[in-house]
Amino acid sequence: MPEVLEVVLKLLGLAAAFAVLPLLVGQAEHKVMAHMQGRLGPMYAGGFHGWAQLVADGVKFAQKEDVVPRDADRRIFKLAPAVALVPYLVALAVIPVGPDGQVVLDLGLGLFFALAVMGVGVIGAIMAGWASANKYSLLGGMRVAAQLMSYELPMVFAASSVAMAAGTLSLSGVVEEWRWWWLPWQAVGAVVFFVAGLAELRRPPFDMPVADSEIIFGPYTEYGGLRFAFFLLAEYAGIVVLSALTAVLFLGGWKGPFLDAELGWLWTLTKVFALSFVVIWLRVSYPRMREDQLQRLAWGVLVPLSLAQLALTGVVKVAISG
Repeated sequence: MPEVLEVVLKLLGLAAAFAVLPLLVGQAEHKVMAHMQGRLGPMYAGGFHGWAQLVADGVKFAQKEDVVPRDADRRIFKLAPAVALVPYLVALAVIPVGPDGQVVLDLGLGLFFALAVMGVGVIGAIMAGWASANKYSLLGGMRVAAQLMSYELPMVFAASSVAMAAGTLSLSGVVEEWRWWWLPWQAVGAVVFFVAGLAELRRPPFDMPVADSEIIFGPYTEYGGLRFAFFLLAEYAGIVVLSALTAVLFLGGWKGPFLDAELGWLWTLTKVFALSFVVIWLRVSYPRMREDQLQRLAWGVLVPLSLAQLALTGVVKVAISG
């Protein structure tokens, strides 16, 4: 019975985290962008510091009419938002937040599982583009597919470097093996992993698939109301998952300056929110990249760097073991 209760509590905690953390990131994005770009609107809703801006957005989406295009594949069209959102909930289940079993599901292949599930989340946008019966949506979906194929490779190579260094594919095992000197050793892999993850999430400056100036809003052109809100929520959930994976793989996860056992969850959350801030910072700092620039960055820069990191890790591992 105690084991069943523990599983139930972990699942409730996972559901609460999935319901709260993406919304906190969304609220932070409103405020950070308002300060960095001098946007006055998000600072006034609800009074003090615009605290109700996210609530106002939610009410706006809930009030909009749910429209399905006449020629759309209705079943796929309605299923796409769930396919985009749910995989990030599943990925969170294998990411540890602290030591001694503070994870919903501690898989031996946790790293492989998390990366595979994140790839499924991207498929939701491809489904939306195909099912909308709109040439602009289809073009956006094709760009999503091309971006996924390009950036998945360096992301997996960078993650493989950490797995090789730790000697395990378990995310908890990676954190347990992590040492402070991995920061310079795996620094290149960390940058490659984070940048490739941003590209897979189609976050600016990698948002060419949803370029509003030329293809309206990419795969999401025909979506409105709560279905469109689910796609936005999936983006914020993806930011949380990417930041958590980066923190666990490259920044020591729950390991901090002191009290790892007692405050491990706090160190993990601190690193997640710090990386989420970087994601927002990049959005307001750089213009959108063209499609050719996106592909050149992936194949001409990130793939060679990730392979170099993988080779360096192999050399250092052999030298240490020898």
